[in-house]
Amino acid sequence: MAKGIKDKVVVLGMGCSTFGERWDAEATDLMIEAYTECMADAGIDKSQIDAAWFSTAIEEQHVGKSAVPMGVALRLPMIPITRVENFCASGTEAFRGAVYAVASGAADIALAVGVEKLKDTGYGGLPQRTRGALNDMYFANISAPGSFAQLASAYRAKHGVDAAELKRAMAQVSVKSHDNGAKNPKAHLRNRIDIDKVISAPIVAEPLGLFDCCGVSDGAAAAIVTTPEIARALGKSDLVAVKSLQLAVSNGTEASYGSWDGSYFMTTREAARRAYEEAGIQRPRDEVSMLEVHDCFSITELVTMEDLFLSDEGAAWRDVLDGAYNADGRTPCQIDGGLKCFGHPVGASGLRMLYEMYLQLLGRAGDRQLPDPKIGLTHNLGGWPHQNVCSIAIVGRYDS
Repeated sequence: MAKGIKDKVVVLGMGCSTFGERWDAEATDLMIEAYTECMADAGIDKSQIDAAWFSTAIEEQHVGKSAVPMGVALRLPMIPITRVENFCASGTEAFRGAVYAVASGAADIALAVGVEKLKDTGYGGLPQRTRGALNDMYFANISAPGSFAQLASAYRAKHGVDAAELKRAMAQVSVKSHDNGAKNPKAHLRNRIDIDKVISAPIVAEPLGLFDCCGVSDGAAAAIVTTPEIARALGKSDLVAVKSLQLAVSNGTEASYGSWDGSYFMTTREAARRAYEEAGIQRPRDEVSMLEVHDCFSITELVTMEDLFLSDEGAAWRDVLDGAYNADGRTPCQIDGGLKCFGHPVGASGLRMLYEMYLQLLGRAGDRQLPDPKIGLTHNLGGWPHQNVCSIAIVGRYDS
C-alpha cells in the first residue's frame, strides 16, 4: 500500500522574481528572472534537468496554451515539459508534478516554473473573459469578492460572532501581512497599515473592504527538485525535504447538498488530514512552525486557520486578534507578506509560497527570518467557496 513521498524528494534550488506591475517585462522575462536565481542556487547546468512542469492559469493573456514558451525562453534542451493549470493552485500543481516525477524514479532532477502576466490587461481584478479579454459570458453570474463575502456572512452566523469583532479580526489579518511584507524587497505592496485604515476603507463586497482583498500582480517563481542522494552527491549538505503533497477537489457536495453550511472549506479540511498523515504530523499546532495560506481575502485566511486544525472551530477570529499568527506569534502566517502584499499572479503563487518556506528553513530570509523553523506548510485554494480545489504542501528539514 502506498505510504506517500515523505523525505523522498528534496529542493535543490529555488528562485522568485520581483512581483508587481512589471510593465518592464514580458512573461518570458519573469520566467527567466526566477529561473536564473533558481539555477544559480541549485548549482547545476540545464543539461542535468530531465523534465519540467510549467504552470500558468490565464494563458490567453500572455503565453498561450502550450509549454513551448517556457522551453524557448529558458533554452531548455528539448526535454519533456508539461503545462498544468488548476485554478489558483496551479503553482503547487507544477511543483507536485516535478516532485512526483523524482519520487517515482522517472526523473533524477526536475524543474517547476510558474508565471502569470496579468497587469497588461488594464483591468484591476483577475482577468475574466468579459473583462480585458474575449467578450462572452464566462462566469457571468459570480464574482470572487461576492462569493467570499458570503463565506464571512456564513461564518459569522454559524458561530455567533459580533459583526464588528469579525471585521476587526479580518482587519488584523491584513495588518499582520502588511507588517511582514514591508520587510520583503520582492513584494508588490510594502506599506504598513493599521486596523482603523482597513475598517474605514471603501467596501468592495460587504463585509470585505479594499484591504481585505488581495491585488493582482505579475510574477514568476521556480523550483528544482531531486533525491537526497543526488543532492548530497552534488555537494548540498543543508537540505529542505518535501514531507507531503496533497490535493483535494470539490465533488459537488458544497453546491448540491444541504450538508455544507458555507462557513468553511471542505477541500481544505480533507487535504489537511491527508497531508498531516503523509508527513507524520499528529499535533499540527505544536509541529507546524510557519505557514503561507491562500489569503485571497482576509476571511479566507481566517477560516483556513480552522480548516488546517490550527484553531478550534469558531475560535480563529479570537486567535487572530490575540496575535497567534503574527510574526512573533504561535504559528507565523504569511511571513513574506502573502497574497495581500505580493498580489496573485495565479500560476506563480504556489511556488512563491514555497520559496519563502525554503528561505526560512535555510535561514536566508533576512529581516523576516524566524528563529529555528522546522516545518513549513503552504496552502492554495482555487475557485470559490462552493466549488474549489485545495493543494497543501509540507516541507521541512531533511534529517536522515
